[in-house]
Amino acid sequence: MSTQVRPERGPVRPENRRQKAVKAVWIGLWLFYLSAPVGDLVHGGHGTVARILGGLGLAGFTAWYLALAIRAGRPVAVPWAVCSVVLLSGLAGTLCLTLGREWLVLFVYVSIASGAALPGKLSRWTVPGATALLAATAGAVPGGGEDLADLLIPALMGGYAMVGVRAMIRTTVELREARATVAQLAANEERLRMARDLHDLLGHSLSLITLKSELAGRMLPDHPERAARQVADIERVGRQALVDVREAVSGYRRATLPGELAGAKTALTAAGVFADLPAAGADGLPPDGLPEDAEAALAWSLREAVTNVVRHSGAKRCTVTLEAQQTLAGPLVELCVSDDGTGGHPVPGNGLTGLTERLEAVGGSLSAGPAGKRGFRLLARVPLGSGS
Repeated sequence: MSTQVRPERGPVRPENRRQKAVKAVWIGLWLFYLSAPVGDLVHGGHGTVARILGGLGLAGFTAWYLALAIRAGRPVAVPWAVCSVVLLSGLAGTLCLTLGREWLVLFVYVSIASGAALPGKLSRWTVPGATALLAATAGAVPGGGEDLADLLIPALMGGYAMVGVRAMIRTTVELREARATVAQLAANEERLRMARDLHDLLGHSLSLITLKSELAGRMLPDHPERAARQVADIERVGRQALVDVREAVSGYRRATLPGELAGAKTALTAAGVFADLPAAGADGLPPDGLPEDAEAALAWSLREAVTNVVRHSGAKRCTVTLEAQQTLAGPLVELCVSDDGTGGHPVPGNGLTGLTERLEAVGGSLSAGPAGKRGFRLLARVPLGSGS
């Protein structure tokens, strides 16, 4: 079975002149070690042909090395990089064996190039491989052992330094991408929160405004005073809706059960639905009230349920119960909203989906469906142990 080496993402390419200049200086510093082979060409006593061929070989080696070093900031095909390192190794070995020990320094460049251009899974082997090839070539070159001790450490440490730098930059890039992803997820979550809050707020308020507008229209022109009271209620609901929307956008609004119970009574009465609502508190609730997140989730559930009763059910009666219960999983608070309307199975939408998310965030649950042959029931539960 063949194995494939996945290409590794290299460092980020320089994006401005300063970064390009820093990279050029970093690459140019390593070229200082080429002074040994250049000096050997000039003062080594070689013949004209050897100098020409050696100069061409050195120029080709340097150009290929720079191509690898410069492309280290770009996606590089692994086979091309491997072939380049092999070519550099062969050229370095040939120059060393023909021109002498001063050329052994080229293997330092081979080690650095392999660390800069090859993936970590390969360079962890090619760097010591280039160092071993340096040692073997030094043994075959007259006097090579004298310079070996000075070249082994730069070859080994220089190659692994490039591996470390490459890994560090790659990790930095991944962290930046992860940070951008987290920011995007946070933005998406905030948009979802705003969409959910605006749906819950405006759905209830606009339904109430529509009902009161219809009532005011039917009362005119026979009962102008009663119609005026409905118009005043419309203005009040509209102003409150504007306040709620501003608070929801700001992220500071927290729905409360007493406020939603009062709003539910107003909406149901305006729709001509008899409202059977609980008293100010529920039996068995903690004396200091529910945790804020749990109360807010139940309050939003009550608002959505009453809005659906007003808009869709055609019910004559709506019953709301709120009570604490003891279960095997621990104490919980249960909110039940039922009506005697047309019933039917719930259609998934923004409302029920948003309620489910709110309740699950505090460890609660939501169930909604027909209540017997006629009517509909929404049941929301939150554990008393959920904290704010």
